[in-house]
Order: sequence, then C-alpha cells, then structure tokens
Amino acid sequence: MHHHRISSCRPGLVPGLFIACAALAIFVTDIQGQLPAQTPPPTSEIVQLSTRMPIGVGDQVGIGGFIITGNIPKQVILRGIGPTLIQSGIADALADPVLELHGPSGFPTVTNDNWRDTQEQQLLAAGLAPNHNLESAIWATLSPGAYTAILRGKNNTTGTALVEIYDLTPAADSKLGNLSTRAFVGADQNIAIVGLMLSAGSVSDQVVVRGIGPSLAPAVSNVLANPALELRNSNGSLLVSNNDWQDNTVQAQQITAAGLALTNTLESALVAILPPGRYTALLFGDNNDTGNGLVEVYDLGATP
Repeated sequence: MHHHRISSCRPGLVPGLFIACAALAIFVTDIQGQLPAQTPPPTSEIVQLSTRMPIGVGDQVGIGGFIITGNIPKQVILRGIGPTLIQSGIADALADPVLELHGPSGFPTVTNDNWRDTQEQQLLAAGLAPNHNLESAIWATLSPGAYTAILRGKNNTTGTALVEIYDLTPAADSKLGNLSTRAFVGADQNIAIVGLMLSAGSVSDQVVVRGIGPSLAPAVSNVLANPALELRNSNGSLLVSNNDWQDNTVQAQQITAAGLALTNTLESALVAILPPGRYTALLFGDNNDTGNGLVEVYDLGATP
C-alpha cells in the first residue's frame, strides 16, 4: 500500500485559521457571535467538516452531501473558499468560487457567488464571513433531510478550493449524521483532504469513514480504481489507515454491523472512536492512482 507522507502538522500558521498537516486541512478556530441557546448533546458529535480538493469542470466540480437527522431544523453555514488559500501556500487556489445548495423535493436551490451579495449580516454575526469578497457562503435553516452542495469556479475556472459546512445549532435531537464529498483525487498534494471537528461531550463519538471509487461507475467516469484512507489527529499523528476495507477483519465486521459494508473489495473504510477535537481524513489512490472518488463520514453516535 502507498502511504501518503505528511511532512509537518502544526496550528497557527495563518492568523484565525487552524491548519492541520501543513495546510492540508483548514479550519476556523471558533464560532463567534450570538447563536440560539441549545441543549448540548452528551455525546460528542461532528459540528464542522471541510474538504480541500481540486475543482475542475463537468463531473470534476466539488460535490458535498450531508444528511440532517433528528426531529428539528438545524442552522448551518456552507462556505466555498478559494483566494484565502493563497495565504497557506496554495498557488493554484480557485480565484472565484460559486456555491449552490440543493435539497429534497420542493427545496428551492440557493446559489451564492460572492458572500457579501446576500446574507452578509448573518455571516458576520456568526463570525464565519469569508476573508475574501470573491468567496461564497450560504446561511440556511434546514429541516431534516438530504442536501447537496456544489462548488465550482465562476466561468468554468479551475483550481484548488475548500468546501465547508458548519453546524451552528448542535443539539441532542438533531445532528449532521452523514457527510460526503465527491472530488477528483489527484496525486501528491492534490489528494482529497477532509477535516472534521467533534464538539465537546462527555462520551466519545463513533465515526466511520469510507473511501469510494469503483462503485461510482458507470454513473461517474474516470473513477479512482483503488482508494486508500488515513485518519490523523490534530498533530498529524496517524490513528488508523485502510486500503481494502476487508483487510481488517474486526473493523470489517463493525462496518457491516453498522449497515455500511462496501460493494467493492478495493474500496476502503475505517472505524474510530474519537474524543472531542479536530481530525483529518486523507483519501488518495493506492500507488498514486488518480480519479473521481467519494469520501464519506458517518456519525454513529455514542460508543456501543
């Protein structure tokens, strides 16, 4: 198996940003502003997910999916970040991201090009306004259901970008239960990099991460033939890795028991019990293969 090496992992390289693994995953350090009072869940849960990826055209745009589970609506902010990445040494940053939000039947599509065009005051109040005027953001209150965010370059421009989702109202009876990002997975520094943050809680959270490639065909062309995964903590230390999901018998049984068995033996998956904090999942091709892949994060809740 090809292991993707990370040279350094440290916070604070850019003011206001948390950069894990040498600018591979980028997080805002905190959420400012006044938010509605919520009853915090006793179990740690995913409240933020970001994916850095190359943005192309056609079927190589960035596609992020998420499912809101539970019984009550949830406030979220989605962001499409491009020019800000230049500060982190990303020379080919997407110059002008455009973000779309699609939802269940009857949900009106929401589009944003430049974040100040609409909802400027809500984004400022939440402390999550992008740093560059050409970056995009959407603030929304969403009912439980499945949603898709599409990130593309204005006028079919291309480059590296970051798509993010923030849960502004974590609560015991509503959460982001499933998050996924489909992207073109390149080699070396152009792999798909997913950052996730787990909220404070007295009980650790059980998370499943899956790397999908072959089973995307024939709906998706040029798929990643043999995905591999790594999960690292905020210091960049490797917690668990996987190439073919059935390699680890115990984890394969846990994944199957959760109803998340994969249909192709070359696809990857891992299980981790995580305390509150920040983590980075890396999706890449074994032996530096490239192609369209899907990385998924499932929040299974309290450790059984």
